[in-house]
Amino acid sequence: MLDNILQALPLLFSFEVISWMIIGTVVGVVIGGLPGLSTTMGIAVLIPLTFTMSPLGALGMIAGIYNGAMYGGAIPAILLRIPGTPAGIATVFDGHPMALSGHGRKALRIALYSSAFGGAVSAISLLLLAPPLAKIALKFGSAEIFWLAMLGLTTIAVVLSTNPVKGLLSACFGLVIGLVGIDQMTGSERFTLDSLYLTGGIGILVLLTGLYAIPPAIDLAAKALLIKSEDLKRGNMGVGESLPWRRLIPTWFKSSTIGVLVGIVPGAGGNIASLLAWSEARRSSKDPDSFGKGAPEGVAAAECANNADNASALIPALTLGIPGNAVAAVILGGLLVHGLLPGPALFRDSAPVTYGFMLSMLVTSVLLLFVGSIGARLFISVLRLPPLLLAPMIIGMTYIGIYSIGNSLFDVAMVTLIGILGYCMEKMDIPLAPAVLAVILGPMAESELRRSLLISQGDYGFLFTSPISLLLVGLILLMLLTPWVKKWLSRKPKTSIPDDLAKQFKND
Repeated sequence: MLDNILQALPLLFSFEVISWMIIGTVVGVVIGGLPGLSTTMGIAVLIPLTFTMSPLGALGMIAGIYNGAMYGGAIPAILLRIPGTPAGIATVFDGHPMALSGHGRKALRIALYSSAFGGAVSAISLLLLAPPLAKIALKFGSAEIFWLAMLGLTTIAVVLSTNPVKGLLSACFGLVIGLVGIDQMTGSERFTLDSLYLTGGIGILVLLTGLYAIPPAIDLAAKALLIKSEDLKRGNMGVGESLPWRRLIPTWFKSSTIGVLVGIVPGAGGNIASLLAWSEARRSSKDPDSFGKGAPEGVAAAECANNADNASALIPALTLGIPGNAVAAVILGGLLVHGLLPGPALFRDSAPVTYGFMLSMLVTSVLLLFVGSIGARLFISVLRLPPLLLAPMIIGMTYIGIYSIGNSLFDVAMVTLIGILGYCMEKMDIPLAPAVLAVILGPMAESELRRSLLISQGDYGFLFTSPISLLLVGLILLMLLTPWVKKWLSRKPKTSIPDDLAKQFKND
């Protein structure tokens, strides 16, 4: 391995490859910062432009786009409450409250350093642990992936919401939305209302921008009070503020570990990693009530985990040809375009290029520190806009981004409808995140459950046969029981003092 790394270094640090990595990182930050554009879309569109490039130059640019877009998604998530990428959902929880309280630049700095740290850890994991970690991924069959999806749903529905019932209700709503479209197993239409526009289902980006972009714009239009002027003045948006390193560093190590482990499981992704890491950071915090209200550790956990997922998702893709997520699948296409066949032979037949690509994931994580700091300074100016101008800008960017995906006015109408529904959910204190996660995990859980039943010929006991499945089931039960256990432990002991005397003592 050391010989292969030494052979890859001269190729990696050539002027051509370094230039393409810088360009890719800049493009990635822009793609992530524009709501409606996804990392998968950006890489897929730009792959044809790499035909005339050297294989390592093309892969270096792809690595830059990948890492840059994952951080770029934090910029609109923090400043406008619009996740630039699906993995930016958890960043909204604490990032946007920090921006509203006058710490927007501080939140962006935390997101930048967290993204760079998570990306670096993930790249090192890809470089050093690809073969052994790929063996772990092979142990996840249909039953295990089903329980992993259910664990993700339970975690975010119970832990995120102050009312677990409302959290589960939101998750159920997302599961219903995920059923719309073509049945993956039989090919029949479900809940399409005989509309051709719904045969492909409701797109995740349509749902994401509708739930997270339209409700605050409606608030602004109704109250003209999305961002208070006094909040913008306080702390000059976080300029010159020191970061709480002692709290951030432990969070980075835990969240990067979660991101790496989630990334190597095929079918999982940065959205699951960031939500699980945010939940764990809140659970282990000395002040869990501060989460969702502007806790720096919440931003650090979400951004570190979703970037730690980047390179680790490529572990099963490069070693087994099994993409860990949609981006990894597109990257596999890029490898094939340049004559590189994923699998164990890739490390033998094209070792310099393969190790150079893995090292480029590490180098672009470092480049992100420089490119991201410049981008943050430009995007932070959004907070200086008058509130009355911000609402139409949010709606305009949302509509343009959604229309550009499929050139469909139906998607624009669907975003508006979902946005109004999201506004009503917020007014009833029903969390939005469980619904979004359910749309992502619901179809995966359904298909893996039905596949497990087909394999076992209808035997439900097959779902509980492996130790991994039993461990995941135990974690799900623990998550469901946690709120009630906490409520029981927090009950005040009954006192024998009469109520009138107790009230008098309290007044005294």
